[in-house]
Amino acid sequence: MAANKGWTRSPLEGRDEVRGIAWRRWIVLLLGLLALNGTARACGGNSTGFGLSALRPFDTSGVSTTPSENAKALPPLLEGIGIDQKLNEQVPLEIPFRDETGKTVRLGDFFGTRPVILSLVYFDCPMLCTMAENGLLHSLQEIKFNVGNQFDVLTVSFDPHDNAEIAAAKKAVYVGLYGRKGAERGWHFLTGDEASIQQLTRAVGFHYRYDAQAKQFVHATGIMVLTPKGKVARYFYGILYPSRDLRLGLVEASANKIGSPVDEVLLFCCRYDPATGKYGVIISRIIQISGLITVLSIAGLMLALSRSRPAAAGGL
Repeated sequence: MAANKGWTRSPLEGRDEVRGIAWRRWIVLLLGLLALNGTARACGGNSTGFGLSALRPFDTSGVSTTPSENAKALPPLLEGIGIDQKLNEQVPLEIPFRDETGKTVRLGDFFGTRPVILSLVYFDCPMLCTMAENGLLHSLQEIKFNVGNQFDVLTVSFDPHDNAEIAAAKKAVYVGLYGRKGAERGWHFLTGDEASIQQLTRAVGFHYRYDAQAKQFVHATGIMVLTPKGKVARYFYGILYPSRDLRLGLVEASANKIGSPVDEVLLFCCRYDPATGKYGVIISRIIQISGLITVLSIAGLMLALSRSRPAAAGGL
């Protein structure tokens, strides 16, 4: 029997390591939520362009309230912006898009055998789109199902100026971070012209607007789960998607089952200065500062944990 080089961990140390990893994950999540909450508070909460809108519940008939019904609670720029739940709606499978290689494809090329997660973003978004895509990535990493095997993912830009080059760069980042074999065959980043984008966004109830002054899109965040036939089965709002619920949504969609409506708590991506009542640069600045604070907090936490671990081991 070969000699064991180095030291051998005891079962207690193994449990401590697992417990330490769990605590780190919870603390990182808490720091992220605190940063996001601080951003929303600094932006004025429900009445501003970035933050939580008024809760939009469903009535007993299961019919969603429309963005116009919420208009009085929102600034003018957010009127008509939101995500209506169009459960069991068929997405148009014949509309053309371009994949990350620049090849013209049909939306239907990605349907037929597996359920599909649809994420609508734009690749040059300086705010919530990246956070939403990161949230999706985190959920996918926690699910045992594999992209490209049990389900597929379509990240589609609603900016007609986005091109295959930037789509390919985004795919390389997220597929690389996902890190599972075969994911490149199941996670696609699509771009298209205005007509194709409008057909798709209307079908799934995604309402957005371009703000020419800010040179950014105003939109809400969320993902949709579609059946293998291309029907909308379930909606998830915000930037964090519970992996257990997402897994259940994929299981139901794989059997062509349509989920139930859920309450809408929307995060809006835009720029609004509550001090002046005008849309300006405050949101992007706050997000940058909050992001920096979060990164520094995580770095300090990890450093403290790494230093305390050897000390604890030495004291046993």
